Amino acid sequence: MLKGDQSNAIPQFIGSAHLFSSALTGVLQAGLLRQVAGSQLSFSHLKVLQLLAVAKTQTIGELASFLGISSAATSKIVDKLVQRGFLSRAVGASDRRAAHVSLTPRSRRLLADYEKRRRQKLAQVFRGHAPRELRKLARLLDQVTAAIVNHSAKPEKICLHCGIYFRGKCPVRDLGGHTCLYQQRAQMRSKQNARTRVHATFG
Repeated sequence: MLKGDQSNAIPQFIGSAHLFSSALTGVLQAGLLRQVAGSQLSFSHLKVLQLLAVAKTQTIGELASFLGISSAATSKIVDKLVQRGFLSRAVGASDRRAAHVSLTPRSRRLLADYEKRRRQKLAQVFRGHAPRELRKLARLLDQVTAAIVNHSAKPEKICLHCGIYFRGKCPVRDLGGHTCLYQQRAQMRSKQNARTRVHATFG
């Protein structure tokens, strides 16, 4: 049972967190995206580009898992981004049946422009708030997020894509004691590519 003060504070905290998330994504970041890309990119498209900026290359299946949609729907998104010059597509070296997609110089320039504008806008928005206050609030949000994930049925299978949300490492994994599955896949892919290069050289 929740105490009276806690039962009132929790809905207020959750409501404020929802409002902040909606304002950040639906107002601030959506506005910045329109400035740098016009109507050529949706927010889902931007998430794909941001993921690839971190991961370097991905297959259609991996992107589908990241977006939470079917491979067919993901293929349509990739087709659009390839046609508009934001992605390049190539057959994988280790599996010629798997098409890998990666960023183009155009998308890298767009992401750099978006990031520059984002930093400038956020500096304006948060002006007047002490860094110590922001870090304290960030730690609280990380702790609550980790608690939510750890109370799910399979916390080890949940990925919140920390890398594309301005975080160098995943606070959920650090606080919850889990290993990031995305980093595991990236390390596995790196080892596979290394073995393929060795085989090509000496095989």
